[in-house]
Amino acid sequence: MRRSRTLALAAVAATTVLVVSGCNSSTKSAGGNGSGGSSASGVDAATKGIVNASDKKGGTVTYEMKGTPDSFDPGNTYYVYMYNFSRLYGRPLMTFAPGSGQAGNKLVPDLASAPGQVSADGLTWTYHLRAGLKYEDGTPVTSKDVKYAVERSNFAPDVNSNGPTYFNELLVDNATPYQGPYKDKTGGLDSIQTPDDLTVSFHLKHPFADFDYMVSSPQTVPVPQAKDTGATYVNHVMSTGSYMFQSYQDGKGATLVPNPNWDPSTDPIRKQLADKIVVKLNIDQATVDNDLLAGNAQVDLGGGGVDPQTQAKLLLDPKLKAQTDNQYGGRLVYLALNTKVAPLDNVDCRKAVEYAVDKVSVQTAEGGPIRGEIANTVLPPDIPGQQAFNLYPSTNNGGDVAQAKAELAKCNQPNGFKTTILARSERDTEVAAATSIQAALKKVGIELDIQQYPQGKYFSDYAGVPKFDNSNNVGLIMMQWGADWPTGYGFLQQIVDGRAIKDSGNSNLAQLNDPAINSLIDDAATNTDPAAREKDYQQIDKQTMADAAYVPLTDYKVFLYRSSSATNLQSSAAWSGEYDYLNIGTNK
Repeated sequence: MRRSRTLALAAVAATTVLVVSGCNSSTKSAGGNGSGGSSASGVDAATKGIVNASDKKGGTVTYEMKGTPDSFDPGNTYYVYMYNFSRLYGRPLMTFAPGSGQAGNKLVPDLASAPGQVSADGLTWTYHLRAGLKYEDGTPVTSKDVKYAVERSNFAPDVNSNGPTYFNELLVDNATPYQGPYKDKTGGLDSIQTPDDLTVSFHLKHPFADFDYMVSSPQTVPVPQAKDTGATYVNHVMSTGSYMFQSYQDGKGATLVPNPNWDPSTDPIRKQLADKIVVKLNIDQATVDNDLLAGNAQVDLGGGGVDPQTQAKLLLDPKLKAQTDNQYGGRLVYLALNTKVAPLDNVDCRKAVEYAVDKVSVQTAEGGPIRGEIANTVLPPDIPGQQAFNLYPSTNNGGDVAQAKAELAKCNQPNGFKTTILARSERDTEVAAATSIQAALKKVGIELDIQQYPQGKYFSDYAGVPKFDNSNNVGLIMMQWGADWPTGYGFLQQIVDGRAIKDSGNSNLAQLNDPAINSLIDDAATNTDPAAREKDYQQIDKQTMADAAYVPLTDYKVFLYRSSSATNLQSSAAWSGEYDYLNIGTNK
């Protein structure tokens, strides 16, 4: 699902991590619905229940973050934390209910009054909007606004390039290929129909069992066409949620206030607790951590966890550790191998990299076992149907120099080669992991030049942009990925399907285009048998590894600190282990 974010975390002393990572403490029972009363407490409490459950109104909830996101525009973002945060001001057709752990994966209607109604042939999905929905200015929300939102976010890549491409691949195109709303003024995509103001129907090329999950993305957050200013729409997103933008400054932050035209009678999952929500960007991670510990900030927006010094401090202090949460979130940290850049266009050269990487060293750079278990498959263990296997084994996961050199000989590069590896500049763990990989590959003669770019432009301008990567000898790309929804399709399709490759905002960083994988993706999309679909996902996983397109590094676990000044904290699997941002308040 969504590009996950690993926040600043250099290597923590392995001895510290190993000594304390196995500790745990008891957890009290959680309150049932967050409406005051009992709350969960202790280590990992927010993974099991609601911590500081409260309906207290008032105060300011402060979000802080190192770096900047790709966009606050719901139709132009693909970071999991922005999917999470955008629900405060934007309502998609479906969404995930507030819940702790795996309970957070429950899909519920949001803008829609009920899940989609699917036709007998599986080719048409119809949604009915709740009555009485309004924008922040009091104008009514209509089905045409949902149609327009999908068109602008999926069919105008030169303007909005950051999101996934599911709708492009599934919706029937016009007789003359649709060019998006900024270029085509003829009435939009014919396969999205709005017979009345509260009904929207999607006509698909083939049946797709996961469509309710697909419309949970913020790409279905309605946008009134008259208010859309293209790339600058982010300066004033029209709210349908419980909060609206009072101000927004690119690269600096934003302030949100209660939306006066949000009606709780139309919204069974949101509350409107805080008087104000303040977002501060480009804050040093140590400052973010200190503000959380002091109660001066309630949430780390990026949701990736604390820095190394803070992690060690939390793990060694039982009282502080009792305010931490650590869980899987359907995430994989991996190294993408560009299949289009020589000599990595040769599978044997890619296999050399697979064998050469020292995964233990990478795990240490990320913060040790508490931040993730060593991975050997593309699918993480908490995705249904995942099957364990290892095509590139090495002693204690430390790399196999001899086998790597043998693979280099097969691809006529016995002395190795030079290439570039990309990492995000704000992410100390990512840079540390890239440095670890650089050292491991040097042992077999592969020399890496590490290039760092800011996360806000990483995918739009650099990583996975074929024109940039292929002309700048970018062979390796650091990446972390979380499932768009909790199925194999929701995890795999955007990163392995060759038809998902696009010029900018591309998530298939390896530019992998294997007909066998594409065919399995199609079968999984149309198969009505869940067990058969899971077998397809297992075969896709194995074929991707046989193609040596990705080096799985770790199955990532977040390590979060709960600010004592925040209420209604739940660590949700739907948001890759981050706290669910929908109803966080403050007791200050």
